[in-house]
Formats: sequence, C-alpha cells, structure tokens
Amino acid sequence: MLIDGQASVQFGGDRALWLRVTSVCDKPTYHGWIWLTGYSIDLATDEALARREVFAQIAGLQIQRHTSAPSHQHKAPTTRRRGV
Repeated sequence: MLIDGQASVQFGGDRALWLRVTSVCDKPTYHGWIWLTGYSIDLATDEALARREVFAQIAGLQIQRHTSAPSHQHKAPTTRRRGV
C-alpha cells in the first residue's frame, strides 16, 4: 500500500512510504481515519525495513500490489497512418 500526502500530511513529498500491512486496528477512531500496522518496504529489494504503525485517512490510501515479477500484460498494437 502506498501511503503519501493524500493519506496524511506527515507522508507528503519524499516522506511517502510503501507499507506491507499486517493488521488493521478495529478500535474506533475519527471518522474516515484508520490505524494500520505493517512494515515499510524497500522497493528495490522487496525487503521489510522497519515495523510501522500509521494513522491515515482511508480515502487517501493507494492500495496497489507491488510485484517483483515482470508483468505479462499485452499492449494494444499501434496503428500507423500512411501519408501523414
């Protein structure tokens, strides 16, 4: 999960982090906010760096699966117009 300035001002700019979430706290908090526990990830090695507890806005969380394996998505062929 990418946590950046959209989720909390404390993670704005170069302070954004990738978090591998291990648990979500079920205790009540402010409306639209959540406590997450997990490990910050080094994208170059896919290794956990440090355990973190993060308080963030749910609407600003960017849930994305980071994979180190190459993607096998097919690109649509491009068409070229002649004489242009």
